[in-house]
Amino acid sequence: MRTLSDIAEEYEFLEADERYRLLIELGRELEDMPQALKTDATLVRGCSAQVWVYPTGAEEKLHFLADSNAAITKGIVALVISAVQDKPAGEVAQMDIAAALEPFDLKNQLSSNRTQGVPNMIALVKEHAARIAAG
Repeated sequence: MRTLSDIAEEYEFLEADERYRLLIELGRELEDMPQALKTDATLVRGCSAQVWVYPTGAEEKLHFLADSNAAITKGIVALVISAVQDKPAGEVAQMDIAAALEPFDLKNQLSSNRTQGVPNMIALVKEHAARIAAG
């Protein structure tokens, strides 16, 4: 998975249509999430599309599996995950993920329908991280 800074560097130089294509490409690059993990417990509430996030790994290296049934939304999920992937759980729990995503200006680049679930995705990732960090 690409780092968020690498993605931001590429994103900065793209036009709107190309940014959509990049988001779709990022979604395709997500690690496959087994169907068995796509349950009500891993579903992110408040998203216009279905989004699932599942934490794996340990406290020192938190890893997430994620998926969505919509291509653009899956790309947004990939952005969120790339901000936190393989970092220590304590660091993720304290991280300002929304600030890390600011260079992408998602609110102005995408419809409010597409971005309405982002705060819920971030909250779920941070809750998972805090729970794992607490042991």
